[in-house]
Amino acid sequence: MKIALVQFKPGNEGFKVFDYRHTTMGMMICFDWLFPEAARSLALQGAQVILHPANLVLPYCQQAMFARALENRVFIATINRIGTEATGEESNTFTGQSQVVSPKGNYLVRMTKDQEQVKIVTIDPGQALDKRITPFNHVMKDRRKEIYTL
Repeated sequence: MKIALVQFKPGNEGFKVFDYRHTTMGMMICFDWLFPEAARSLALQGAQVILHPANLVLPYCQQAMFARALENRVFIATINRIGTEATGEESNTFTGQSQVVSPKGNYLVRMTKDQEQVKIVTIDPGQALDKRITPFNHVMKDRRKEIYTL
């Protein structure tokens, strides 16, 4: 099997949030899943929902979004391709499994690896405003910024 080499050009816009229908949203794109700072910066700006359109080809990328949702207490919707795309002799097979993960790490919906599907899930964006893990622990307030560097 040959796998196509893919080049990424880094953007220079940073991670920004926007309001849509009384919900604060942010966007990560494809490879941003690998960097916890991407989701954290959106959460620190008040994102309740992170949208994550992607062309994922590695089998574990979607699993990372479970952690991003839980560690930031936000909803994350990963929208991924299915199928194979060939360019010459090289090809990429996309891993599908589009999903929505809740702020508590629950999979609200998860698609298959190889079928086009449409599913609708209703969320309460207000749940992402509660950053408490327990009555005594708060995801944002308990951070110790003074002991690490970003």
